[in-house]
Amino acid sequence: MNRRKSREIAMKLLFEISFNKNNCEETIENFKEENDCKDVDFEYITRIIDGVISNKEAIDKKIEENSSKWKIERISKTNLSILRLAIYEILYENDIPDKVSVNEAVELAKSYSEEKSWSFVNGVLGSFINKIEDKTI
Repeated sequence: MNRRKSREIAMKLLFEISFNKNNCEETIENFKEENDCKDVDFEYITRIIDGVISNKEAIDKKIEENSSKWKIERISKTNLSILRLAIYEILYENDIPDKVSVNEAVELAKSYSEEKSWSFVNGVLGSFINKIEDKTI
């Protein structure tokens, strides 16, 4: 199974959920009906989406603490979906190295967000990782 492709789908579904407020299962089922799902790890996708939704308040707090005083409401839905996914992976997915989560988030921002958003995403995640390494989180 392709983790990169699965991560990209998870980001897209988190983005969709931020607008339509469907539950995780319904959103995933709709996606499966409308797309080719070969090489996609839906167990991972479901775990990510459920995890982000369940821990959204704590994740959003980490984003705000590391985003140079940007309020969550000011961050684009695309960047917010990418950041939530990456922060969730860093905090709760122990089998994924932090650097992989950051690199993948930056690549998603380059592909799906505004022109220089990748640097914002990288900065927020870099600050977050530094605080973890310094044990200030």
